[in-house]
Amino acid sequence: MIVKHEDSGYKGAFIALEDGVKIGEMTYSKAGTDKIIIDHTEVDENQKGKGVGKILLSKAVDFAREGNIKIVPLCPFAKSVFDKDIDIRDVRA
Repeated sequence: MIVKHEDSGYKGAFIALEDGVKIGEMTYSKAGTDKIIIDHTEVDENQKGKGVGKILLSKAVDFAREGNIKIVPLCPFAKSVFDKDIDIRDVRA
């Protein structure tokens, strides 16, 4: 699996690809210069339960740490992972 990061100004996405086919996507909006709001996570029905969403969130956390920004997890999936995983709370807004 490859995860691509697309940034289009005020919005962006982390896209999971397998053999060139999109199997998952996590989208965000920028909130100023120091925050992103994860607003949606979607994983292909055939890929559910394989950890695709967690991999996408991991890439978002890496991106936040590298850019010294915080994440506001509005998406229910991202929020649930932040609530359970204390190791990523350093980037939670």
